[in-house]
Amino acid sequence: MNTLSLIIITLTAFLLSAVSGLFMIPRILNYAKHKNLYDIPNQRKVHKNPIPRLGGISFMPSMLLASIVALLLFNNLAEQQKLLVSTWSVTFLISLIIIYTIGLLDDIIGVAPRNKFICQIVAAALLTLSGLYINNLYGLFGIYEIPAYVGIPFTIIIIVLIDNAINLIDGIDGLAGSLALLALIAFLIAFSREGLWVYSVLIAGLAGVLVPYLYYNICGDASRNRKIFMGDSGSLTLGFILGFLFVKFAMHNPNVMPFRKESLLLSITILIVPVADVIRVIYIRFKQKKPLFQADKNHLHHKLMAAGLTQHQALFVILGLAVCFVVVNIVLYKVAEMSMTAILFIDILIHFIFHAIVNWRKRRLNP
Repeated sequence: MNTLSLIIITLTAFLLSAVSGLFMIPRILNYAKHKNLYDIPNQRKVHKNPIPRLGGISFMPSMLLASIVALLLFNNLAEQQKLLVSTWSVTFLISLIIIYTIGLLDDIIGVAPRNKFICQIVAAALLTLSGLYINNLYGLFGIYEIPAYVGIPFTIIIIVLIDNAINLIDGIDGLAGSLALLALIAFLIAFSREGLWVYSVLIAGLAGVLVPYLYYNICGDASRNRKIFMGDSGSLTLGFILGFLFVKFAMHNPNVMPFRKESLLLSITILIVPVADVIRVIYIRFKQKKPLFQADKNHLHHKLMAAGLTQHQALFVILGLAVCFVVVNIVLYKVAEMSMTAILFIDILIHFIFHAIVNWRKRRLNP
């Protein structure tokens, strides 16, 4: 099968998912209104009006529907390669159902943060049982191959961290969805470049539904019942899939793609903004001796709004920061030919400088 046909199949998955989202989201809004299922404002939340938070319900069905149709098309057109049901695909689906279900339950009836955390660990652990784990750090801090007894728990931590990063950064209109869409586009390019079109189809199938969701989330009119949040069913699902893609691309597997020492750097760069934010917030909670699962207003979007920015301004600044990290890291790696360790230290420095500027701005507005 030629590259053009594969691109068309991938675009088909994207469009089918987008159409599915356009069909489902208005009906979810009507259902939420009928059942009075709203996210009620409080002191910690930014929105002022009750808004449905069930948008994430549309994510997994739209992705699976679009991906299955596109993959069946791929299977029928492929001359030699036929799709096989592998161990990782079964465990991935089971793990995804666990995450999606616990998120949906939290959106409807509420689930204790500790129980959600346990489910995240279980889902991540299931993935590692299929042989999916980070087994090489490609020279980061001088480390290359790592054994399974180190790689497996490390992978579980990484997936849970990324899942919570997307979940916790979902605090203003469009932020989690936009960061996830940027990351999915980057992973789509990365997997397509390696000729891994099955993964590209899955990614496109998830990216498609985010387009109508972002429209209703950012541009929707709450007074007309046309504004929606993704809720935990959406943010946990997005975070888990991004965690899976991170590990899948960073893992060295010669049966899937050749050894590329930039694989881990690329995966880190794609998700550095939400992950750095959740690490910083966790550190602050430990430092202040606050419960790990206690919500607060220390996230980056909260700080930017406290520094005088509107929701949309904060959104564009954070998206700009994410793009900045991508550009800087590409230049440092490809042009300056710096090591991954040195690039990571520069990223940390940029992160500290950015927060120092935001904190300075906050102090000026609130002396």
